[in-house]
Amino acid sequence: MDVPSDEPTEPTGADPVPLVEPADGVPPVVADAPSLRRAADALAGATGPVAVDTERASGYRYSQRAYLVQLRREGAGTVLVDPIALGGRLDPLVDALDGTEWVLHAASQDLPCLAELGLRPSTLFDTELAGRLAGFERVALGTLVERLLGYRLEKGHGAADWSRRPLPADWLNYAALDVELLVELRDVLEQELKRQGKLEWALEEFEAARTAPLPRPRAEPWRRTSGIHRIRSPRQLAAVRALWEARDALARERDIAPGRVLPDAALVDAAVRAPADEAALSALPVFRGRAQRRMVGVWLGALQRAAALPRNELPEPSQQHDGPPPANRWADKDPAAAARLAAARTALAAVAEANTLPVENLLLPDLVRRTCWQPPADVSPEGVAAALRDGGARDWQIALTATALSEALTPPTPAP
Repeated sequence: MDVPSDEPTEPTGADPVPLVEPADGVPPVVADAPSLRRAADALAGATGPVAVDTERASGYRYSQRAYLVQLRREGAGTVLVDPIALGGRLDPLVDALDGTEWVLHAASQDLPCLAELGLRPSTLFDTELAGRLAGFERVALGTLVERLLGYRLEKGHGAADWSRRPLPADWLNYAALDVELLVELRDVLEQELKRQGKLEWALEEFEAARTAPLPRPRAEPWRRTSGIHRIRSPRQLAAVRALWEARDALARERDIAPGRVLPDAALVDAAVRAPADEAALSALPVFRGRAQRRMVGVWLGALQRAAALPRNELPEPSQQHDGPPPANRWADKDPAAAARLAAARTALAAVAEANTLPVENLLLPDLVRRTCWQPPADVSPEGVAAALRDGGARDWQIALTATALSEALTPPTPAP
C-alpha cells in the first residue's frame, strides 16, 4: 500500500502554457453606480468561492488604498472595479459577497485596503499561505500557477502606478489574469494539504489571517530611514528625525510616496553635512534640483529645529525595545538565555523539516525569542503550551512545538 508523503506534489514536467489574456477577454471597468449594481447582482447569483485581488500604488502614493479591485466567480466571470471613480462606495458589492469564501494570494497585503472599502471576508483561503504550509519553497502566484496548473501568467505591471487614469489596457489585462486561475489554484492546494494531513492547520492559519488586527504603527518609524547607519551622533539623529517628519507631513498632505518627495539618502546626507544656510543646503546633491530649491525653507527649518533642541530632547542612539534585545547580544547579556534560544532553534528546525514546513510558519520567530528570553515559570509541555497560546500561537503550532520547546527551556541537570 502507498503511504502518503509530506513532500509537495512534483510538477508534471510539461512546458507551461503561456496565458497572455483572460479566456473571456478583459471586462470593462466598473466605474459607476448602475454598473456596480449589475456586477454585484452577477456575483451574488454565481456559485463557489470568489477570487479577490487589489492593485495599489505603493511607491507612488502615500496611502495604501486600493485603486482597482478584481473579482472572479464561477458563473459571473471577472469583474474589475474602480473604487476611486465610485468614491469608495461599494455597498452593493459588500452585500453580494456576504457569506462567500474569498480566495486571495498573500491576503495580509490586500485585506487592510479592502477593509477600508467595507469589504471583509466571512471565510478566507490564502493560496500563498497554503503553498507555504504545503512545503513549496517558492510561493509567488505565478510560480504556483506554473507548477500546479501548468500555465505561465503574464507579468510586468505589479509595481505600476495604479492611481493613473485611465488605466492602460495592458495593465487591466494583467490585473484580470491575477484572478483568472486563483480558484483553480485554491482547489489544487486544498487537495495537496489534505493529502499531507495539513488542511486543518491551514484553516486555522486562514482564520488567524482573516481576523488579525491592523498592524500597530511603528514606534519611531524614522529610524528605518535607509542609510541611517551613517549617523554618528544624537544631534545628527535628531536632524534625520526632523527631516523625516517634515517629509512625512508633506507626503501625507499630497498623497505622494515619501521617497518621491525626498529620497532617504538626501535626508541622511543633509543630517551628516549640517548645512548652515539655504545656499549650503541647495549645494547638496538632490537639494540643488528645481523641486527641492522650492522647498529649501522647509528642509532648512527642520534642520534648524533639530540643531536647537536641548540635549535632553535628543533621540537615544538606539531604539528602545519592549521585548528582548537583538539575539546577537544575548551571549553577553544572558548566556543561559542564549543557550535556550540555540536549543530551541535547533529543535524547531527539526520539527519543521519533519513536517515539510518553513520554520517561520511553524512558530513566529518573535514568539520564540520572547519565550526563550523570559520562559514561563512552568516549563513543562503544558506550561509552555499555555505560554504559546497566550502569545497567539495556533493549536496546531502548539501541538507540534510545545514538547520540543519544553525540552529546550528546561535547565540542564547539574553534573554530579
